[in-house]
Amino acid sequence: MPAEATPPGLVLRSRAAGSVRRPAVGRGGTGGTTSRQRGGGPRRLFERARRAWDRPLTAYYLILGSSLLITVLGLVMVYSASMIKALELSLPASYFFRKQFLAALIGGGLMFAAARMPAKLHRALSYPMLLVTVFLMVLVQIPGIGMSVNGNQNWIYLGGPFQLQPSEFGKLALILWGADLLARKQDKRLLTQWKHMLVPLVPVAFLLLGLIMLGGDMGTAIILTAILFGLLWLAGAPTRLFGGVLAVAVTLAVILIKTSPNRMGRLACIGATDPGPQDQCWQAVHGIYALASGGWFGSGLGASVEKWGQLPEPHTDFIFAITGEELGLAGTLSVLALFAALGYAGIRVAGRTEDPFVRYAAGGVTTWIVAQAVINIGAVLGLLPIAGVPLPLFSYGGSALLPTMFAVGLLIAFARDDPAARAALAMRQPRVSWKSMRRRVKKRPSGER
Repeated sequence: MPAEATPPGLVLRSRAAGSVRRPAVGRGGTGGTTSRQRGGGPRRLFERARRAWDRPLTAYYLILGSSLLITVLGLVMVYSASMIKALELSLPASYFFRKQFLAALIGGGLMFAAARMPAKLHRALSYPMLLVTVFLMVLVQIPGIGMSVNGNQNWIYLGGPFQLQPSEFGKLALILWGADLLARKQDKRLLTQWKHMLVPLVPVAFLLLGLIMLGGDMGTAIILTAILFGLLWLAGAPTRLFGGVLAVAVTLAVILIKTSPNRMGRLACIGATDPGPQDQCWQAVHGIYALASGGWFGSGLGASVEKWGQLPEPHTDFIFAITGEELGLAGTLSVLALFAALGYAGIRVAGRTEDPFVRYAAGGVTTWIVAQAVINIGAVLGLLPIAGVPLPLFSYGGSALLPTMFAVGLLIAFARDDPAARAALAMRQPRVSWKSMRRRVKKRPSGER
C-alpha cells in the first residue's frame, strides 16, 4: 500500500490529544508575566507596605522600639559628652554615665510597671500623684530644703550625689489628673459648657505654673503650658475659648521675658553667628559650631572638640549638638526619625481609641514629648531661644528620665489595650500548655532510671 497522507480527522485528534496549552506571551516577550502585572509591581509593594503599617501592633512596636533606641543611644552619647566634664570636676570619667545608667534601669522598671497596669489603676493614681507633686514643689521653695542649680530654685537635695526636680513629675501628674478629670466630665456630658472645660483644669495648671516660675524655670513652664493646650484641644475647646487662654498665656510670657534681662538675652541669641558682647551668645554659637563641624557622618564617637570646655552643658541641654558633631547629619536625622516615629505612634493610639481617658492621656504624653523635643532641638539649631529643657529620654538627668519612661509605659499599655492589638497578641501566644506537653512524654517503664 503506497504511503498516503493521514486523514485530516486523525491529525486533528492527535494534535488535540498531545497538545499542551502554553501561557499567553505579552508584548514584552516574556511568558507568564504580562505588562499589566509588571506595571503593578511597585503598586503591590506599596499596598503591602501600607497593610503592614496598618497592622494592629504597629503602634505598640513603634513606641517600644523607638523609645528603647532613643534611651540606649542617649546613654552612649551621655558617656561620650560627659567624660571631659567629669574629669574637670575631678570625678571618674564614667561618673555621669553611671548615674544615668542607674536612672535608666529604674526607669525601665517604671516603664514595665506602667505598661502592665490597667487604665483604672492609672486613674486611681492620678490624684495622689498630683497632691504629692504639689507638696514637693512647695518644699522646693523652703530655704534649707530646696536648692538652686544654674539659677533655678527647682531642686530638692536627697543626699549624696542625688537630687530631685519635682517639676518634672508635675508634667506627668497634670496629664494623668487632667485626663481623668476630662474623661469623667465627658461621661457626664459636661464638656459642652466652657466653665466645666476650664474649671478646675486651668486653675490647677496655673498653680503648678506659679510654683515652677517661683523657681525661675521658664522652660519647664513652657512645656507644662503646651500640655495644658494639648488637653484643651483634645477636649474640643472652641476656638474663642482656646484663643482666650492662649492670649493670657502669651501675655504672661511677654511680661516674664521683658522683666528678665537673662531671658531677653536668650531671645536675642536666636540665629546668632557671633558670641556678641560679653559672650552672651556663647552657648548658642558653639552649639552651631558643633553641628557644622560634624559633616555627613561626624568626626567619630568620642572625638568631639566642643565638649572640651567650649560648649556649656554638653551632656544635658546641648547633647544634640555633640551628637551632630560626633555622628554627623546621619546621627541627628536618626534621632529626629525616632522621635517622629514615637510621636506618630502616640497620635495613632490617641486617635483610634474609644476610651476618653486613654485619648486624653495618650495625647497629653505625646504633646509633652514632642513639644519638649522640638524646643530643645530648636534651641540647639538656633531657631528658638535656649529654654534649658533636656531632650526627652536622651539628655542626662534622672529626674527627667524617670517620669518620661513611665509616660512611655503609659503609651505602651494603651497600645496593648486596643481590642485589635489584644487579639493579635493572643494569637501569638503559645497554644501548647504544660499539661498537654506532659501528656506527650512517654512514660518510662517502672524499672528504668
